[in-house]
Amino acid sequence: MFIQQIQVGHMAVFAYLVGDPVTGDALVIDPADNAHEILALAAKNKLRINYIVNTHGHVDHIGGNAGMQKLTGAKIIVHEGDAIMLTSTPAAMLRMFGATQSPPPDILVQDGQMISVGNVELKVIHTPGHSPGGMCLYTAGYVFTGDTLFVEAVGRTDLPGGSWQTMYNAIKTRLFTLPDDTKVMPGHNYGRTPTSTIGHEKKYNPSVR
Repeated sequence: MFIQQIQVGHMAVFAYLVGDPVTGDALVIDPADNAHEILALAAKNKLRINYIVNTHGHVDHIGGNAGMQKLTGAKIIVHEGDAIMLTSTPAAMLRMFGATQSPPPDILVQDGQMISVGNVELKVIHTPGHSPGGMCLYTAGYVFTGDTLFVEAVGRTDLPGGSWQTMYNAIKTRLFTLPDDTKVMPGHNYGRTPTSTIGHEKKYNPSVR
């Protein structure tokens, strides 16, 4: 399995290129910006991007969807709870982030579904709280946590549709039950290190002890 973390845009967003080197199939998680950089990385590794997966529908994560889809023809995947957010970002917010309105999603997913590229499978873990349709993506050894879980921090819950108790419960019951050595791949570069582990977060994350 190929995994590459790429910091993009102006909000220290982490995008991820995930693919199967054998088949050449790949997806990109939260391509908020820097589409040409991501595509160059894919080309260098002989990968073709089939899917754009958004961990949630906030503008700082979906602002590059339109450009990436135009360049690749990739289908956009999001949890059904955040589907409407992709096409309803206010114009003022788009200007503020220098973003383009996302096209509508092509595929809606629910908790427990699998997203496959080649022989790589990512399991959808619905983790609402930061947004109603926030989701994490799990494959053996890795979990892509979007804005739910950061390195020794968690996502904010004061935006529309957010709920601290809901997110706390999701982290404790859905993420902290994963194996301790699972590598945490967060949605922003906000921590002391770019990645963490579930075991480390269970022990040291002050927000969810």
